[in-house]
This record gives sequence, structure tokens and C-alpha cells, in this order.
Amino acid sequence: MIIDAHAHLVAPDTLYAYRALLLANGGYHSGSPRISDDSLAEAAAGNVAIMDKVGTDFQLLSPRPFHLGSSMQPSRMLEPWIRANNDTIARTVALHPTRFAGVGALPLSPDEPVSAAFAEVDRLVEAGFVGVLINPDLHEGRGATPTLGDRYWYPLWERLVEHDLPIHIHSAGCYSERETYSEHFVTEESIAVLSMLRSEVFTDFPSLRVMISHGGGSVPYQIGRWQAETLHPGLGGSPDSERFEVSLRRFWFDSVLHYPPSLELLLRLVGSDRVLFGTEKPGSGSAPNPETGRDFDDIRPVIEGFGFLTDADRQAVFEDNALTVFPALKKHLAS
Repeated sequence: MIIDAHAHLVAPDTLYAYRALLLANGGYHSGSPRISDDSLAEAAAGNVAIMDKVGTDFQLLSPRPFHLGSSMQPSRMLEPWIRANNDTIARTVALHPTRFAGVGALPLSPDEPVSAAFAEVDRLVEAGFVGVLINPDLHEGRGATPTLGDRYWYPLWERLVEHDLPIHIHSAGCYSERETYSEHFVTEESIAVLSMLRSEVFTDFPSLRVMISHGGGSVPYQIGRWQAETLHPGLGGSPDSERFEVSLRRFWFDSVLHYPPSLELLLRLVGSDRVLFGTEKPGSGSAPNPETGRDFDDIRPVIEGFGFLTDADRQAVFEDNALTVFPALKKHLAS
């Protein structure tokens, strides 16, 4: 089975019109989006057709990150908006349970405790979602969110471990004048990796499973810098420190890299047992590559063409690692 561990909801425009309504009334009258069964079925069928075209059997669907709205003000708009996204995912999964499972977002707002998301965590578990999507920058470029290694996040990590829910780290919108949201993705996903490794998170929560989007931001491709700093006494390191490339294997990474040499580097660095097949298709990579004639996000042929991978390696990337990281997925597929 080919499991795409990084995909986002394809929904009718009426879902996003609902956000416009919330913004217009300040969240005083939340209501719910008016998404008809027919329009949702049409959107879902379009996504299935894309999957069939590239040979993807199954996708894990999460909300479109740049629409998450973590920094929306007033913050009372966030909870109904996140709930609407998760409900739309649940309806999509119900239409095609053999093709989709849900990874839900959480109503995490800047400067509010993470416990505000607990009710939605519990609701996602009851609804059969297999993981949660976490935006590491709740201010979306407008302020300083505690890094994921900060104890601010600990109550949430504890709750997720309790439910055995894995985390998909994916940055979201960006309102900084210095970055587009795509540039922000790389920045924040890199900071997420480095901050968690500098902290005690994996000591305090050894069973926490974390998948980093887009091949780990910039970290795997700047590996020499982090290897050196880890061992450099003048920079707080020690010759006796755990090698950085060993620490990096505390995470899992998706294959959403549109340049084959970059994906090869990731696989050789962290190992095929730490990379999950992911495409984010349809998304920003859904543009034709003039060198191959396929879209940049048609990643399956790239992995199949790597001669250094064994059949067992490819099996791990395409299926086995997803079942390891997302244990509730086994239950979903079995049912």
C-alpha cells in the first residue's frame, strides 16, 4: 500500500467563505459552514482522482496550514474555525474511508495556555483521527511563540502521549514583512527540530512521536554546522555529546522534497526507517517539472528510482513507517 502521510483537505469554497463570515462578525455569531453533501463529494472525488493518477492508495488529510488562522483576533474565532475544518475532514473520510484518514488541527492561540485545545484533542480521538497537526509559530510571524522545546507545550505533549496521538509539525500562515508563508515553513520547521533537540522533551516524553514536514526544513542540508556545534566546547557542546545525526533520528520526516538529490540526502542521513512517503499533493509542488514531464510533487517514481534503496527500504517508506508513527491508522484500515 502507498500511504501519503502528508496531504491536506480539498474542500469546497464554502468552507473558506465561512472563515470570511467569522472575520466579518468578529466571531460573535459562529454558526457553521454550509457545505452541501454534493459539493463535498465532488471535492473529495477530485482528490481521489489525483491520487489514482499517481498511484497513491491512501492519504492522511489535515487542514490547509496557511488557512489555520492561529493568530486571528479576536481569538474566539479560532475554535469554531478549527472545528469546521476538522468536521469537514471527518465528513470527507466518511465518504472514502478506504482512501482517507484524518489528522486534525487544534485551536491553539498565541498567549493562551495549550490546555485550551484539550477538548478538541479528546473530540478528535473520539472521531477516529489518527494524529494532530501542530503549528510551531502561533503568532504567524507577528510575535515570539515559545519554541516547541519550551515547557509551555508540556501539558499538550502529556495529553497527546496519553492518547497515543502523534504530531505532524507544519508551519502555517505568515504575516511577517520578511517572509512568504512558504519561506516561513522552512524557518519554523528548522527551529522546531533544533529547539526540541536542545530541550528535555524526548527525555521527559520518550514515547512522543513527531513527524517534521518538508524533509526537516533546512536542518538535514546544514548537517555539518549542527554536527560541529554539538561537539564544540566553546559553543556549549562537548566531545562526548551524542552525535547530532544520532539525535536527529528521534524524529520522523516526510518526503515532501521536490528535488531528488535533496530527498536522497535525507534518506541516506536519517535512514529509510525514519522517512514517510508524503507529497502534499495537490499543493505548491503541483507544477510540471520540465526535466521529467511529471509534476514536482509526483514523488513515488523518484523513490522507486533510487538504486541504493532495497525493496524493504521502499516498503518502509511507502507504508510501514506510517503505520509505526500513526498507530491508530492500523485500526482505521482494519475496520
